Amino acid sequence: MTGPRTLVDKIWDAHLVSQTASGASLIAIDRVFLHERTGASALKSMAAAGRPVRDPARVFAVMDHIVDTRPGRGDQTLMPGGQAFITETREAALAAGITLFDVTDLDQGITHVISPELGIVLPGLTLVAPDSHTCTQGALGALAWGIGSSEAEHAMATGVLRLSRPKTMRVTFTGSLAPHVSAKDMALHLLATHGAGGGAGHAVEFAGPAVAALDMEARMTLCNMATEFAAMTGIIAPDELTFDWLAGRRYAPLQFDGPVWSDLKSDDGARFDREIVIDASSIAPMISWGTSPEHSIAVDAVVPQGPDRAHSYVGLEPGVRLAGTPIDVAFIGSCTNSRLSDLRRAAALVKGRRIAASIKAALVVPGSSAVKRAAEAEGLDQIFRDAGFEWRESGCSLCFYAGGEGFAPGSRTISTTNRNFEGRQGPGIRTHIASPETVAASALAGAIADPRRLS
Repeated sequence: MTGPRTLVDKIWDAHLVSQTASGASLIAIDRVFLHERTGASALKSMAAAGRPVRDPARVFAVMDHIVDTRPGRGDQTLMPGGQAFITETREAALAAGITLFDVTDLDQGITHVISPELGIVLPGLTLVAPDSHTCTQGALGALAWGIGSSEAEHAMATGVLRLSRPKTMRVTFTGSLAPHVSAKDMALHLLATHGAGGGAGHAVEFAGPAVAALDMEARMTLCNMATEFAAMTGIIAPDELTFDWLAGRRYAPLQFDGPVWSDLKSDDGARFDREIVIDASSIAPMISWGTSPEHSIAVDAVVPQGPDRAHSYVGLEPGVRLAGTPIDVAFIGSCTNSRLSDLRRAAALVKGRRIAASIKAALVVPGSSAVKRAAEAEGLDQIFRDAGFEWRESGCSLCFYAGGEGFAPGSRTISTTNRNFEGRQGPGIRTHIASPETVAASALAGAIADPRRLS
């Protein structure tokens, strides 16, 4: 491309190997990340076909999706047959010669948490994983997106993938966020306003003063939810905050290529296929009410009219005020909101308080073993335990039902996860997604609650 270019276009053009006759592109892939739900099948399929991993140093695998997060865990899982996923991924990864972060490894954790914290993802790189929330890593200025297992095989065997260039969209957040309003609320506000399909076919760049003011972990939360917007990926231009955050991380270069990294931003005058502008100061703490992330409202608002099936599933009629709705389970974790800053914000609200006696379960699951150790060094684990929360090992846990943990049908959960689909956390479970602050406030109240009232 010539003329002013967007950030996505710059990374795309730098990785363009060739153009096919049909107009599709062959894009060079810098990093591939696997997890135990799909890793073994991809690696075993390649081995059976006699195809080696082209460059094992560029491929990583981790145990995160179905590992047990209870203290003292091993290979055993609560999901029937889950242990085989772990043992087979371990065997296949070792045979392929790729880097594996195993169940008890000090660096184990959720893919999209450990990749940034280890410096595996870097500005300007392309990174793929068979997981739809790979877009999380776009927060560091990388082009990162989710793929299927067969595509993972292709990327590992050839170093390239065939795909069509996405359209570009810029979502600009002006102004500044109010207290107790976070990146999670920004994402839910975007979804509520523009729909769960609003980003379809686009790579979305998040920009504006409210985005620049976010810390790195909050930027990851915002990009994480790009897939809920149906976008190919989310991305934020790297800046000095990004470069400082990456300094000293294991897989990051000892000396950054300043001029190249500093050019990773959309040029003045670059044209986007679509532009959205949102005033960040207008955003309140948000929470979902239905069966899609787009079914989200301010925590102090009333449930709007939506699809009959959504109302029936969650047991909430239009016109009902969401605040005060009793909950059974509170969960803080997942690749969306399980980093140290997330835990700090939740702990600040629950410190010196106790969760409501009506709560059947309250869990905090750190996003990585490193996050867990850092939180314990600050005493956050004790704050949560004193408040009545369980403190767990790292992993995906209650983000989805494949981990094997669940509750009785009809149970109502408030969760820092990214999806409130029917059955996402188990058969008949009603899930409300929100920020760590809103989840913490609700656990204390025993019902959906506004974190601003605890200030």
